[in-house]
Amino acid sequence: MQMLILLPILLPLAGMLINAAFGARLGHRTVGAIATTAVAAAFALSVYFFAQVAGAPDHAVSGNFGPWINVAELEVPYGFRIDALSATMMLIITGIGGLIHLYSIGYMKGDPRTQRFFVYLNLFVASMLTLVMADNFLLLFVGWELVGLCSYLLIGFWFSNIKNAEAGRKAFVVNRIGDVAFVLGVLLIFATFGALGFKEVFEKAEHLKPESAGVLTVITLLLFGGATGKSAQLPLYVWLPDAMAGPTPVSALIHAATMVTAGIYMLIRSHVLLEHAPVAMQVIALVGAVTAFMAGFVALTQWDIKKVLAYSTVSQLGFMVAGVGLGALVGAQFHLLTHAFFKALLFLAAGSVIHGMEHLTLTTGRHDSDPQDMRNMGGLRAKMPITTATFIIGGLALAGIPPLAGFWSKDEILAAAARTSPAVLVLLGVTAAFTAFYVGRQIYLVFFGAPRSEAASHAAETAPTMTVPLIVLAALAVLGGLLNLPAGFPAEGWLGHWLESVIGKEPHAPLDLALAGFFVVLAVAAIAFAVSLYRRFVKATQADPLERLGALHGLSFNKWHLDGLYRAVLIKPFYAGASFLARIFDQGGIDGLVNGVGALTRELSVTLRELQTGFVRSYGLITLLGAVAVVAYFLFTLFNGIRP
Repeated sequence: MQMLILLPILLPLAGMLINAAFGARLGHRTVGAIATTAVAAAFALSVYFFAQVAGAPDHAVSGNFGPWINVAELEVPYGFRIDALSATMMLIITGIGGLIHLYSIGYMKGDPRTQRFFVYLNLFVASMLTLVMADNFLLLFVGWELVGLCSYLLIGFWFSNIKNAEAGRKAFVVNRIGDVAFVLGVLLIFATFGALGFKEVFEKAEHLKPESAGVLTVITLLLFGGATGKSAQLPLYVWLPDAMAGPTPVSALIHAATMVTAGIYMLIRSHVLLEHAPVAMQVIALVGAVTAFMAGFVALTQWDIKKVLAYSTVSQLGFMVAGVGLGALVGAQFHLLTHAFFKALLFLAAGSVIHGMEHLTLTTGRHDSDPQDMRNMGGLRAKMPITTATFIIGGLALAGIPPLAGFWSKDEILAAAARTSPAVLVLLGVTAAFTAFYVGRQIYLVFFGAPRSEAASHAAETAPTMTVPLIVLAALAVLGGLLNLPAGFPAEGWLGHWLESVIGKEPHAPLDLALAGFFVVLAVAAIAFAVSLYRRFVKATQADPLERLGALHGLSFNKWHLDGLYRAVLIKPFYAGASFLARIFDQGGIDGLVNGVGALTRELSVTLRELQTGFVRSYGLITLLGAVAVVAYFLFTLFNGIRP
């Protein structure tokens, strides 16, 4: 059993190595099949371990593979532990990840770097599994950094376009800022508890003296600083919308199954520390709610089909973070789970739309319009029926329409906010209305009305390798709510019961019909309003109806001007300072010193070269004079009693 615990990680790594070594000799489909099979096998093992955890006495399976770091008081093993929380995450990572791998076989067809793409995808899955299976903060950090590396490689995958390369670099740099806080938090954990293993740290935290509670507040805020990078919260969420530069399967993998869930997972895993830091939890809840509101507001006016979903992801992550801060850990994990279903579905369906829109380019060589701009779409329901149906299911689940999965998970967080924080409830409630509006706007602009471009007129449904994952994910988006139904329903609160061994028992309330009904009516009204507003939107040049909002539209369309603010406050001063230091200290100082030594040597060589006359008599005379000088020196020291 102990050796088996590594297999879910080793299988994607094996697929990565096989494709890296031999992929150039294999065909596109073979490379994709190897990568997909490796992740599918990891999923099968995840199901096996899920069953093992359910039957284990302590609801966990552990494996210790010897010491990793053993220096003075620091002892960190190669330790892995699969419990209810990590087993749930493993199913999400390998299950959704496997479907994304299968989808990628069709999506990446014809790309000359398909081999590299699947190598990166396999490494991404293995890295995320390392993160969620680790039994200590340091090994978790290894997986944490590896998924950051993979995001850089995949977001900038089409690096020949400078904007894509810059997007990858932006994701890498912004996440490093959050990682500094995370590392400081881990160091402070060791300084406080003398350990980094989850079990040891959490046991000692339970017995920490009340006067040390301030340390836990600092630790949890530092850990949350890391989560703001990985899970795209204020002030570090600006990298995630630009992550759309990568291929669409990357967007689905990052936004639904892997990287952005890492911060949420880490916070839930560290719930013992959070419970002893109420101030930190209030900060986390408020930051999550504000992030959800701001990102949802931006999504209202974006035209890029993937950018709308990207800001939607930031917004939904804000819901999860707010849930953690409110103490609704089960609700946060539940929304993470259902969000993986419907957001992976939406991104892959958006990729199917883009792929279908590019049909004209592939068949005729013409490229008349941007295939990601919703102003160039319309009428696709007749051309792409499977993509249309699955996208609508995913969109309605995102909007919180019952009985789809998003309704049940979002309601748990809203109900927790109603019980504990009116301010958070208002922010999340307004965000829910925003969500329904941009979902209605997107569905109508993409699939209804008349085609607004040649590409839309000639769009075609995509291959089964792309549509089959959409159908599976659509089924999960419909049925996912059954995993944690409110009290009073059949099989109520299954997920909460499952996670009890990790996060303890949370009260499981019945459905608040008044609250849930209000938000359902609000969502339906927002969707209807969006459809009525955009029904007359026919031509690509027609102004957005929301432009009537004036400054508010500008604030949304320009993304709260955050990128410009960061450029003005951080990036430009940094470049100015770097330029100054390069000019004064590097070129004028270091280079000046080195170049000065070179110039001095050159001048001395010119002077000394003149002593080389080429005449033997001159050399003989110089030698004689030198010998006379030496003899004179010794005679002088001898007669004056000076020891040489």
